[in-house]
Amino acid sequence: MKGILFTEFLDLVEDKYGLEMVDKIITSSKLESEGVYTAVGTYEFSEMLQLLQHLSTNTGISIDDLLLVYAEHFFDVLKQNYPELLAAYKDPVEMLASIENHIHVEVKKIYPDAELPTFDVLKKTKKSLVMIYKSSRAMHHFGLGLMNKTFEHFNATADIVVEKLRDDGTEVKFVINKN
Repeated sequence: MKGILFTEFLDLVEDKYGLEMVDKIITSSKLESEGVYTAVGTYEFSEMLQLLQHLSTNTGISIDDLLLVYAEHFFDVLKQNYPELLAAYKDPVEMLASIENHIHVEVKKIYPDAELPTFDVLKKTKKSLVMIYKSSRAMHHFGLGLMNKTFEHFNATADIVVEKLRDDGTEVKFVINKN
């Protein structure tokens, strides 16, 4: 997992809960990196899971809800640092439908060894989208949060239904209907 996901996560934790919470979740975890991350480094997903679990334990907020909040924060980071990605689109459905063949291609240019989830588009209309998310990491709520922020960015709303196709959350169907 790319280091930018760790550095931004810890920035979010510091902003929302303070530096003491960052220290608490790092010291409570058994991290090979010892909690020292660089944006371009690569780290084990298990470290993110430990940090999320300890933050969840200390805040009483579910991991899924923490991933939603984190995705909102991360969308803003993308918006600030890579505005050209968003500027290429005029509609949230078009943008989400292009994750695999445009956005992930651009991410791979920046982080060639990034292990990205796949988003297979099953059906697309002007106002709806059905996609299958597949990943070895069950972070579909992070994807859901990014989708929510995508609609917000375009001053639009949508109903997004999440259907787990695998109990562990590594394969999920997103049914998106733009309002």
